[in-house]
Amino acid sequence: MFKVENLHFKYPKNKEETIKGISFEIQKGEIFGFLGPSGAGKSTTQKILIKLLDKYDGMITYNNKNILELGEEFYENIGVSFEMPIHFSKMTAMENIEFFLKLYKKQNDVESLMKKVGLWEDKDKMVGEYSKGMKIRLNIVRALLNSPEMLFLDEPTNGLDPTNAMILKDMIRVFKNEGGTVFITSHIMSDIDQLCDRVAFIVDGQIKEIDSPRNLKIKYGKRTLKLEYAEHNKTVVKEFPMDDIGKNTEFIDLLQSKNIETIHSGETTLEDIFIMVTGVGLNHE
Repeated sequence: MFKVENLHFKYPKNKEETIKGISFEIQKGEIFGFLGPSGAGKSTTQKILIKLLDKYDGMITYNNKNILELGEEFYENIGVSFEMPIHFSKMTAMENIEFFLKLYKKQNDVESLMKKVGLWEDKDKMVGEYSKGMKIRLNIVRALLNSPEMLFLDEPTNGLDPTNAMILKDMIRVFKNEGGTVFITSHIMSDIDQLCDRVAFIVDGQIKEIDSPRNLKIKYGKRTLKLEYAEHNKTVVKEFPMDDIGKNTEFIDLLQSKNIETIHSGETTLEDIFIMVTGVGLNHE
């Protein structure tokens, strides 16, 4: 869907480049996570991909076409949900939607979208009266108004309670299952883990890792199994190497003789990987 080759970008007033020669591809039908600390270049990269910034060095193609040569038809095919929802607060939700709907040739079923995010009953309420979570959900509706084939989502679940976050994640999965492609940035690693087929970590304008969450967990995790069992009213913890675990007599004996409470693999979390790859949380915070 997108191919980025040796992308460089520098803001006019800056001495250093914000993007320092990154390359990656977004495959059609995948959810691609783009992660990194604040100031790493995530938002700048997204703004370049959606043609809000130009004057870059390198090559970016969308469906094998140079995005610099694409006109307004490009925006018929993409939907964007920015981190900070921007709406006309003195208009109702429906008036907002109708305004933006007129910008597109392709038009989605608004009632269906509004019902999916739980806003249909509040469609005639002024957006200024909406909570932050409601504004975020309205933002998602707006991003889907033109039935896009590609979605750009910046911190899509930030500010949502778990129930609404789950509704939104389900919508993203349905969008993918129907053939859509998603580029997503988020600081909520559990969302990235649940949604993304592949993730890229960008640090100081350079990509340090690109792989599936599973492969990254294997790469950065420990090949161990940790048992917890009760003995004499205490919890005992034992850790074993995963290699040849089926031949480890102590491990097998514990399984057969003890009341096992939990078993954990040494698989790490995306939060841990984020800290290891970016250094944020260790050296910079």
